[in-house]
Amino acid sequence: MIYNIYKPKDFSSFSVVKQIKRITHEKVGHSGTLDPFADGVLVLGVGKSTKKLSDIIQYDKTYEGVIKLGEQTDTKDLTGSVIKTQEVPDIKDIDLDAISESFLGVQMQDTPMYSARKVNGVRLYKLARKNISVKRNPKQIEIKYLECRAIDDATLHIKVECSSGTYIRVLAEDIAKKIGTIGHLTKLTRTTVGSFSLDESLTVEKFEEEWKS
Repeated sequence: MIYNIYKPKDFSSFSVVKQIKRITHEKVGHSGTLDPFADGVLVLGVGKSTKKLSDIIQYDKTYEGVIKLGEQTDTKDLTGSVIKTQEVPDIKDIDLDAISESFLGVQMQDTPMYSARKVNGVRLYKLARKNISVKRNPKQIEIKYLECRAIDDATLHIKVECSSGTYIRVLAEDIAKKIGTIGHLTKLTRTTVGSFSLDESLTVEKFEEEWKS
């Protein structure tokens, strides 16, 4: 079976998979890593249904997030160390609709060092933690919808619809650059994976209750 599970903040995708394995005593896989600081939809396959995940992982995804402008971190999100600060232009003078529109379409995106992608069999974040940087080939992605709205003078709320494999942390940095400053992601929620939506996702506790009923 395929299940739409809610991954809470401060839990890794692997830890959620581990919890579902404990409940079901079956093979479990997921359709795409969600960063520990993020929450939202995590599609899991249980038992023989893990074979379906290779298709589901290609589904488009939607996200909502928050960008803090004026600070850059080594991980591109709030879990990292601040490595640079910069003045933020007056947000009222920025055409956020035009900036959003400029990101639409097919494009190449760099893979961040702090990511689960493997190079020569090693996950990049493991190398990054040792201060080792390796060459990463850009990957083709597509931004299908982007909305940027100012929360305050140095904070943006974004809504994104994108192809599989898009790094929202990288997009957040690029949006900040286009505004004329730097920035990092402070909040991220995956709201859909294909037709799997956040409002229909099950907590691990609810899944366990239904599995045992």
